[in-house]
Amino acid sequence: MSFKIAFIGAGSVGFTRKLVQDVLGVPEFTDVEFSFMDISAQNLDMIAKLISRDVEANGRSGVTIGTTTSQADAVRGARYVINVARVGGLEAFATDIDIPLRYGVDQCVGDTLCAGGIMYGQRGIPMILDLCKDIREYAEPEALLLNYANPMAMMTWAANTYGGVNTVGLCHGVQGGHHQIADVLGVPQSEVDIVCAGINHQTWYVRVLHDGKDVTGTLLELYEKHPKYSQTEKVRIDMLRRFGYYSTESNGHLSEYVPWYRKRADEINDWISLDTWINGETGGYLRVCTEKRNWFEEDFPKWMAEDPSEYGPDHRSNEHGSHIIEAIETGRIYRGHFNRVNGATISNLPADCIIEAPGYVDHTGINMTQVGDLPLAAAAICSASVNVQRLAVEAAVHADDTLLRQAFMLDPLTGAVCNPPEIWQMVDDMLIAGEKWLPQYGDAIAAAKKRRKAGPRIATKEYAGAARLAVKSVQELRDAESGLNVEARAFKFKQ
Repeated sequence: MSFKIAFIGAGSVGFTRKLVQDVLGVPEFTDVEFSFMDISAQNLDMIAKLISRDVEANGRSGVTIGTTTSQADAVRGARYVINVARVGGLEAFATDIDIPLRYGVDQCVGDTLCAGGIMYGQRGIPMILDLCKDIREYAEPEALLLNYANPMAMMTWAANTYGGVNTVGLCHGVQGGHHQIADVLGVPQSEVDIVCAGINHQTWYVRVLHDGKDVTGTLLELYEKHPKYSQTEKVRIDMLRRFGYYSTESNGHLSEYVPWYRKRADEINDWISLDTWINGETGGYLRVCTEKRNWFEEDFPKWMAEDPSEYGPDHRSNEHGSHIIEAIETGRIYRGHFNRVNGATISNLPADCIIEAPGYVDHTGINMTQVGDLPLAAAAICSASVNVQRLAVEAAVHADDTLLRQAFMLDPLTGAVCNPPEIWQMVDDMLIAGEKWLPQYGDAIAAAKKRRKAGPRIATKEYAGAARLAVKSVQELRDAESGLNVEARAFKFKQ
């Protein structure tokens, strides 16, 4: 089978390399053309060399790899486009974490909702709409856009509604929780069937089956008694206790989407764990992304000297992307949980929002199953976030800073911590800090600068957060790797 896959933001080394390994683990995919695009020619060169070496070592002579800094050239003739871009890189990401901290808004990840996720969307949505324009003009007709970039729901919403391109949002939160639930039940994952429904990063395990029996009602007691998870998943367990269903998302992610667990600095450590960043560390994802970048840039020659990645069916990850492409190309049916326009999939969430729910893929494409109503309280939590997403998408598309400020106001954690004048000033500060990545907000940024200069300003504080850890040096990372530290190994394959 011969077709082209374009990677946008291919300088994301761990993600790009792993997804290529997944795709080339499909036996029929012997003549795939990959086009890697990034605005960093240096990152492109490194990733192309690393993956070309993997391809050659696996004897895949029919596979071709090209690099370009032109988005239009990358998608030209592509049947599939995979978006893993982070607009503004780590420089912009730092502002998403650091500025809200001055106002007491303490985020673990800051890339999906809350102050950081909203601003990340303002940078990413214009980019994905520009990508959609190039796909419509240059890619194969009916090309599929597979979006891995956060904020997942906002980006996928904009691409489908305003970009005019068939787009699916892909995340691995469901798979990670599935593995964890099987662990709690004490049975192999293959024996546990799940149905999840909700919105990305707020999806609920509404049915958990073992041996054909629904065991959803047993999870709370099992989690409360588990020696590890009872300490590392306190937010998820408390949500399970009070709302009846377990959340797909990690403890740290979930803690920043709702108003209860990170609003008081002296209580944050009661709800999180520092065993690994994703369980609640302040700015944890920014830290590991920074460490990953530093390690890759310094140790690239050593990475090239390591054994190449192995290709084959046994070396594929549980990321959905390659399995979707395989199902469409070969007709082999694949079942997963996907982010798509709701329609009638979840009947008590808005039809136009992006939901995450079960679906099947075959030659006909991605086909979602009808879930019906979410449990009432679960739907209410999702609805609060959907309203924030809607405002943020409309703000980004129309460069409307009033809608942007209203999104911040309605965000559950931001609203729990800050009063309206503080939120208005925080948005000013974030717009000014992001000026070079937010050209659509030129007038709003100019007005924000005037307000800052005229004063008076609401007092802020230099605040590192309730649970912030220092960025590790490359040598510390090497030591952790040689000591088989789980976190150091795991973050290699995070975006």
